[in-house]
Amino acid sequence: MTHPTTIAAAQAQADTRRWLERAVIGLNLCPFAKAVHVKAQIHYAVYEPAEAADLMDALLAEAKDLAALDAAVRDTTLLIAPNTLADFLDFNDFTARAERRLARAGFDGVFQLASFHPQFQFAGTEADDLGNATNRAPYPTLHLLREDSVSRAVEAFPEAEAIFERNIDTLEALGSGGWAALDVGPGSARP
Repeated sequence: MTHPTTIAAAQAQADTRRWLERAVIGLNLCPFAKAVHVKAQIHYAVYEPAEAADLMDALLAEAKDLAALDAAVRDTTLLIAPNTLADFLDFNDFTARAERRLARAGFDGVFQLASFHPQFQFAGTEADDLGNATNRAPYPTLHLLREDSVSRAVEAFPEAEAIFERNIDTLEALGSGGWAALDVGPGSARP
């Protein structure tokens, strides 16, 4: 039996940065991402184990670290888990548990948790619907966002609720060939 290759932290970070720069910022899927990226306020953390047993603890530790820093230093954290939770439904279940744990740890109203996964699929869509790519990252990724930062960003972008619809239109116009040409999957960037 062949064992899957373990993705090292440097590779996971490089691939995730490439995805952020080419897809998220490049296609303007999140109009708030460019500013924190340019100001180097995004923290990239990697959980390398193949088992998710300690991933919750890693997420809580990242939340504590983020809360301890001023937003001008670290506005947001991406916790990348390249070697675990490959099944989207398992990842989705984990994300729901993580939201509850963050709330119990006192982070309700402090952080929002966004999730990205290579097989992300919105409810009511087919797996190959291109709109799912709005939340598809090279690896399972948990995104801690400061509620205050989200509120400020939404105030600055009066039609924030329209972002999702615009993203679907952008991806449909791009097409699956255009998405593939972005080359934002695992192993796309070489550290």
